Amino acid sequence: MVVLRTELVATGGTTTGIEVPEDVVLAFERGKRVPVVVTLNGGHTYRGSVASYQGGYWVGVSAAHRAAAGIEAGEQVDVELVVDDEPRTADVPADLAAALAAGGPDVSAAWARLSYSKQNAHVLAVEGAKTDATRARRVAAVVAALAPSR
Repeated sequence: MVVLRTELVATGGTTTGIEVPEDVVLAFERGKRVPVVVTLNGGHTYRGSVASYQGGYWVGVSAAHRAAAGIEAGEQVDVELVVDDEPRTADVPADLAAALAAGGPDVSAAWARLSYSKQNAHVLAVEGAKTDATRARRVAAVVAALAPSR
């Protein structure tokens, strides 16, 4: 575990991040992209990754995380970083899970092979639909993308 007091930096547009010193990243002994659990100001906790960005190492802090922690760009924050060894799994909505199962074992296996990030991108696309028709189309598109070519 590492605790830092640092500035929440505006990194362009509406994005913000926390720069992590290189010696901290190297001390994790996990390479240069380290999955971490981030705690901001002793309260709000989320899962993220330390990643190389613009010549340094950064953890992104989304607008949702800033709001939950009650912080804004330019403020000093207390940051706790703990290496995250837990597997990351996407929270698959029921309609998508049913469609994946109905797609057969090849579709289910293809879904299981996707990285957490790719699974989560599909989940966010489905959940971001504003109408039931759009949601159904997006669910069908996920299944079609995973189905074996014929």
